[in-house]
Amino acid sequence: MYAVFADGSHQYKVQEGERVVVDYRDVPVGARLEFTSVLLYQSGDDTRIGQPLVEGVRILAEVVGHPSTKVYVQKFRRRKNVRRLKGHRQPYTEVQIRSILLPGQEPPAEAPTSQAPAPAPEAPAPAGQTPAPAAT
Repeated sequence: MYAVFADGSHQYKVQEGERVVVDYRDVPVGARLEFTSVLLYQSGDDTRIGQPLVEGVRILAEVVGHPSTKVYVQKFRRRKNVRRLKGHRQPYTEVQIRSILLPGQEPPAEAPTSQAPAPAPEAPAPAGQTPAPAAT
């Protein structure tokens, strides 16, 4: 199963579980995003092509990070002692596709996370020292 969705001026072909780098969004890591401008949906023999969008289909994703790479632009004119070096850093948002939902479908329930971590076991007393009695 895959889908093609539009975000900004780009189109992305995605499957569940894939990671995609989209234009920057100011959202924290771990936040959920929903893409509703789905252009095509394919699952086995079920193909839905939007004109321009497929109605009701949505893609749920989770923000994984905000990568950025630095690009250097260098200008050089020979024999003129002219050199320019300029850098540019473009921010992006990396998302992981959680599910592709058809009209009327609900997202799968999240796995419950543990409320509190298990207490750490007490370290044994160093050699030659007796442990302090516990307060009662």
